[in-house]
Amino acid sequence: MSSPGTVALVDYGAGNLRSVENALREVGARVLVTRDPAAVARADRVVVPGQGSMPECAAAMQKSGVAESLVLAISLGRPVLGICVGLQLLFEDGEEAGGARGLGILPGRIEKLPSSVKLPHIGWSPVRLVGERPALFAPLDGQYLYFAHSYAAPADAAGAALLATHGRPYCAALARENLFATQFHPEKSQRAGLALLERFVHV
Repeated sequence: MSSPGTVALVDYGAGNLRSVENALREVGARVLVTRDPAAVARADRVVVPGQGSMPECAAAMQKSGVAESLVLAISLGRPVLGICVGLQLLFEDGEEAGGARGLGILPGRIEKLPSSVKLPHIGWSPVRLVGERPALFAPLDGQYLYFAHSYAAPADAAGAALLATHGRPYCAALARENLFATQFHPEKSQRAGLALLERFVHV
């Protein structure tokens, strides 16, 4: 099990920073809350939290320069975790606000969940494991996790590791080498979520 080192928690002006910071500290991480691109680039791990809209969050990260540092951290093999909107903005674009540009790190489009179900989807949903069964997410198979969203990546998104269903199946978590992301909120998912964060800070 590797040392957590420094975990850069990206502050881009939106997002549930305090609860994510507290959860990371609870599992032993040394957390640096920052919007400094240089600090993000040199951190041992990076967490991109998410509350708000995909277009606003992506634009804020581009404007601050943090987006470029995030791409650099991924290319250097540093473990990166996106949470909720932090997953969505990894993709090329999305439907929110009439059309939103993402960071383009992953191919694909973020789409609104069906209007036949209550939106936003807020509450607990079960997830199921798919794909290559990455060690980070494998223990979550069949667990109920906490979601708060109206948009989601498709079930066949690149690296999809967990699926959930609300009107349609969608990507609840993904893993591609050192890049991980969750549509659910691990910091609000009680014991299962804290265990996930603990695995991440030691991956």
